[in-house]
Amino acid sequence: MQIEKRVTELVEEKISDRPELFLVEVKMLPNNKLIIHVDGDEGITIQDCAAISRHVGFHLEEENTIDKAYNLEVSSPGVGEPLKLKRQYDKNIGRDLSVKLAGGEIKEGKLLFVDDKGITIEAKVKEKGKKAVLVETGIDFNSITETKVLISFK
Repeated sequence: MQIEKRVTELVEEKISDRPELFLVEVKMLPNNKLIIHVDGDEGITIQDCAAISRHVGFHLEEENTIDKAYNLEVSSPGVGEPLKLKRQYDKNIGRDLSVKLAGGEIKEGKLLFVDDKGITIEAKVKEKGKKAVLVETGIDFNSITETKVLISFK
C-alpha cells in the first residue's frame, strides 16, 4: 500500500540519526487508523514517539497523502504483541518466550541466543519419574509462526 510505504520512509527519515531506534511496523487499518510501532534497543520514550508522530503527521498533511480523516498512533509494540524483527529478539535475550511453531506446537523457555538463522531457548523438560532437566533447543526463524514474551509477576 502506498500510504504505508510513504509512512515507512518518513519514520526512517526521522530516526536516521538515532541508530538505537528502529521501525517495527506500519499498518493502515480499514477504520482509517494509522498505527506505527517503533522500538529501541533500550526502549523508546514518549518524547521520541511524539516527535515521530509530529514529523509523520506534518508531512502527510503537507503532501495530502491521506485524503480522508485518519487517526495516527505512534507507540512501542505492546506487551502482548508478537516479536517481528531479529532486533526485537536480541533485545529480549534472557527473558522467557512462548514460541509457536509452524506445526502448531508451542515451546516455552528462556531466550539464550539469537543469530541470523534462529534462536536458542532453554526449557525445563520433565520425563515421567525423573527430575526436570534444562534442555537447550535451537529453533529456525522459518519454522516460527509467532513469538511472544512471557510476562512474569514474580
